[in-house]
Amino acid sequence: MVAPDVAAGQVVDGPTPKHAQLREILRRSIEGELPPGSPIPSERELAQRYAVSRLTVRSAIGRLVEEGLLTRARGKGTFTAARRMELQLYLMSFTTDMRRRGLVPTTEVLAKSVEIPPSPHAGALGLADGQPAYRLARLRLADGVPLALERGWYHPGPLPGLLDKDLTKSLYEQVAQHYDLRFEHARQTVWAEAADRETARLLGIRTGDPLLVFRRISTTRGEPVEDITSWYRGDRYQVSMQLDPTLPADNGGMP
Repeated sequence: MVAPDVAAGQVVDGPTPKHAQLREILRRSIEGELPPGSPIPSERELAQRYAVSRLTVRSAIGRLVEEGLLTRARGKGTFTAARRMELQLYLMSFTTDMRRRGLVPTTEVLAKSVEIPPSPHAGALGLADGQPAYRLARLRLADGVPLALERGWYHPGPLPGLLDKDLTKSLYEQVAQHYDLRFEHARQTVWAEAADRETARLLGIRTGDPLLVFRRISTTRGEPVEDITSWYRGDRYQVSMQLDPTLPADNGGMP
């Protein structure tokens, strides 16, 4: 297969290091011309084309791999990575979000049980000491690609028999259909984390790869019902938000 040409540009002597110049030439091509999954020329070809050393090429490509714009396949070469999707900072189910993007969502139920939750989750749901809750773990996929791992706790009071429902479908749709309830409000905390071995295996990535982690506590009719933590692949997602020069209201910390 003939590798596509890289965006026109020259690497010249000057104050900007050559690897940085080459990196920006490749970045323009990746972001403006090449669809996801496109192969890029080999290190040898790029070195010849831009009259630089292979070490310079390797440095430029390595940074783009770290940024998630390129991905390496052992024995096959280097390819443009799938574009990152924006994670929505409003209350929407994974299923609805994927359908809105034109993707086919599927869900694998990994585990479901009735257990006494650890105190942080019991407190978040307003449960008494020793009171059980529903525990649910699911793998979320789009077009067959695993994107997120979810582990959640649910208050059994408003949702009797939840674990008997078809949890391969949208949980929010199941709650609306069977309980006439809708998640009206949520508080969410976001942090970064490296994938442990089990999470990496489930998401089809390498141990130590970056993840975006969201813990969300959602309410229905003013009462907390869901306490869910979701691990999203860092190579597939990014978060953007609009910032205004105003002081936030003091809403307190998340439990």
